[in-house]
Amino acid sequence: MNKPVPRPDQNPRKRNPPLPDPSRIYRVSCAPGLSPWLSREIESLGLKVSGTDHTGVTTTGTWTDAMRMCLRLRTAYHVLQRFADIQAVDAEMLYQESVRLPWERIISPDGYVSVISAVQNSTIDNSMFPNMRLKDAIVDRIQEVHGRRPNAGSDRTQSVIHLYWKDDQARISLDLAGQKLSDRGYRRIPFLAPMRETIAAAVLLETGYDGSRPLVIPMCGSGTLAIEGALLATQRAPGLLRSNFGMQHLLTFDEMQWKQERVNARKATLKNAPAPIIATDIDPHAVMAAKKNAATAGVEHLIEFHVCDFAETPMPETPGTIILHGEYGERLGDLLKLKDVYKRVGDFLKQSCPGWDGFVFTSHDLAGTIGLKTARRVPFENGGVECRLLRYKLFKGTAKPPIEAGK
Repeated sequence: MNKPVPRPDQNPRKRNPPLPDPSRIYRVSCAPGLSPWLSREIESLGLKVSGTDHTGVTTTGTWTDAMRMCLRLRTAYHVLQRFADIQAVDAEMLYQESVRLPWERIISPDGYVSVISAVQNSTIDNSMFPNMRLKDAIVDRIQEVHGRRPNAGSDRTQSVIHLYWKDDQARISLDLAGQKLSDRGYRRIPFLAPMRETIAAAVLLETGYDGSRPLVIPMCGSGTLAIEGALLATQRAPGLLRSNFGMQHLLTFDEMQWKQERVNARKATLKNAPAPIIATDIDPHAVMAAKKNAATAGVEHLIEFHVCDFAETPMPETPGTIILHGEYGERLGDLLKLKDVYKRVGDFLKQSCPGWDGFVFTSHDLAGTIGLKTARRVPFENGGVECRLLRYKLFKGTAKPPIEAGK
């Protein structure tokens, strides 16, 4: 059973140290390994990065900056606004310290709240228990102040609270995104094992693609790379595809400023069509899924789709960027057969793509089977699989061998 919440005449707030203003401290999380690209995105918004790690970036900014990050970041998962740091040796102490926090300032008694957590504490053997105790503290505090409490559960469609608890130190943050920012909402038909939107965006950023030259995506699958390419080429904020964010359900939310930021993001979208974007796949069901996803994203008019083998992909006359993302062998396909496919990929790049910037995104095990010399290998993680983005310099004609010394 919960211990009773201290009555107002016991004055728990006087025992509480005043909370520092947390509104300017943000941790922006991402998929493992994407923090270099996320850092560059955050800096492009005029914000200063104060720290990075394998799964996130720390920055400072205003409430308006947080809105811009939720709308415009392509490689982020969550924007976490720091709310409080507390000491908690066990779940009971987590409750007692959390119930003292001024939850009534940010969560409506008529709202809905969910809690997610990452916990490394030796007293916890049930990962859901900390979520329940923090949720209890939140609703009990609001019950104390307002005489009624918000609903709570696992649905992340309204106010979302994030708990990071390691040993006896716990950080409580407000998840301004709510559901992951990578959940753009357009991938209604995922098809087999698709690339996540944030990884596709990072791959495109790594290639330097900006829409000024053609983009070709053979083996397009459900179309994520092509769709993210169209969004990037037109500078369309991916957050404009969504209508619901966690921040919108907080009492501190500024509706007028949010509407203005959405207007600003729309104005930043380029009206002119980019250079041709071509997506192909040998499976007609994949192409159908990609077309429907592109239509949901509002970019189907920017992408030319074809059903064909990758080696028969129609190539624009003007060279640009070509990216192939094939199967890995871990989940799909047979590894030996895939090696033959990737050898054909090397032949296709060499024979059909002279002058193009060639890239192949694949698993570490298959990287050496293409048969071309790589100019660069960039490590990625995709669904727990160690991958590489391989870059190839595809010369027109035959590259001249280096001149030996003394000749």
